[in-house]
Amino acid sequence: VIAFYYNNKLLVKRVIAGPGDWVDLADDGTVYVNGKELEEPYLEEKALGETNIDYPYQVPEDRWFVMGDHRSVSLDSRTMAIGPIAEEQIVGKLIWRLWPFDAAGTL
Repeated sequence: VIAFYYNNKLLVKRVIAGPGDWVDLADDGTVYVNGKELEEPYLEEKALGETNIDYPYQVPEDRWFVMGDHRSVSLDSRTMAIGPIAEEQIVGKLIWRLWPFDAAGTL
């Protein structure tokens, strides 16, 4: 989970794939990385969400493909507006969750 700025807003998203990886997205929202289904127990529901890139999509060198956990409304690498995140855009890596209290702990 990383933090980066987009349009003067701090966004927090989950890293799904790294440089050179292939990302594919099924109509039901199932994510595949390099041909293997991504296990995502942290999602409450899968959703295709807003996307305007062609799949399968190869992540460019020095970039990271990120997706939010609320896929139906999340703005993330699935859109050309944000796209894959460059290393220099990343301002932090999240390692600890405080809220909700019953889920507090390391990520």
